[in-house]
Amino acid sequence: MALRSIFDAAEVRAEFQNAGINSQFIPLIWKYILSLSLSLSLSLSLYTEWDDVPSLPSSAYPLLRSKFKPSTSTLHSVFDSIDEVTTKLLIKLQNGAFVEAVIMRYDTRLGKYGGQPRPGGPRATLCISSQVGCKMGCKFCATGSMGFKNNLSSGEIVEQLVHASCLAQIRNVVFMGMGEPLNNYIALVEAVRVMTGPPFQLSPKRITVSTVGITHAIKKFHGDLPNVNLAVSLHAPVQDIRCQIMPAARAFPLEKLMDALQEYQKNSQQKIFIEYILLDGVNDEEQHAHQLGQLLETFEVVVNLIPFNPIGTLSHFRTSSEQKVIKFQKILRGTYNIRTTIRKQMGQDISGACGQLVVNIPDNRSNGSAAVLADIEDLSL
Repeated sequence: MALRSIFDAAEVRAEFQNAGINSQFIPLIWKYILSLSLSLSLSLSLYTEWDDVPSLPSSAYPLLRSKFKPSTSTLHSVFDSIDEVTTKLLIKLQNGAFVEAVIMRYDTRLGKYGGQPRPGGPRATLCISSQVGCKMGCKFCATGSMGFKNNLSSGEIVEQLVHASCLAQIRNVVFMGMGEPLNNYIALVEAVRVMTGPPFQLSPKRITVSTVGITHAIKKFHGDLPNVNLAVSLHAPVQDIRCQIMPAARAFPLEKLMDALQEYQKNSQQKIFIEYILLDGVNDEEQHAHQLGQLLETFEVVVNLIPFNPIGTLSHFRTSSEQKVIKFQKILRGTYNIRTTIRKQMGQDISGACGQLVVNIPDNRSNGSAAVLADIEDLSL
């Protein structure tokens, strides 16, 4: 039987409880493993010297050796974009499958809040995968072309943060990588709870979970993960267009999705991020902007317009012109007073941009110093 990740929190807690070991020691183990990883940039999947972890009860050591690994995944490859702000991580899982995660570097001082310069400085956002492949089948997304392979365990999700932390100081996490996070709900909740506790201590307000609109999961999301941001991949203002480009939308009708979001916002009192990929001639006309404005005008939302990222022969969609994108934004802002941003394109050359994540192993790597941009999340919140 394969050893589990030490970051599979539920399994570790259960094993400790069965052995009569206080669960307060678990964060201490995580802290040791994380500090070891940061200091050595070590592939921890090969590290099994549990006896080096200090100050544990004697019964903990044989249990750790027999049940758990410091990491079940390895950082296979790292690819730096020529934009000098994006790094893609290719991570090999214990079962031989691969997932991708993307580090995006920003400078919060470049944004404005209430017309004033923002405080802060350089930091990084990590885009995390929750599944190998995806069963949603969105026609504009490369991951959907893989089909669905398997869910990640909570430990495999957290290990992406451990690997990325060796390369950058991660402040924000977005679940916008491979997979539909709410289709792996239990592991998602467990992973976020680990990330917001010691030793990672990420703020829930700086974690965003994206979904195509799994309504039954949205209804319990705030109760399980209070203060975590919800982003909805809407991509069309009417049901028939959604079904054309997002086959899974047939199972989650737009009317029921909006009802679920209304209930979520009433309970959480939080803004909702709306993701909208602009596809030339499909959903980017002025009429679509007005339909979207009318759909969202009763909500507290931030609409994030995303110019389509080409995915080679996997799609026949075209990228909307800059003029169309700006006009779309002006309608939402001017007519409906909806806060609307345009996502900066990052990492296209390493297939690390939005919608481009599909497991492949590029032939070369680029290097360069990391420049900075204003982070879309900081501009929006």
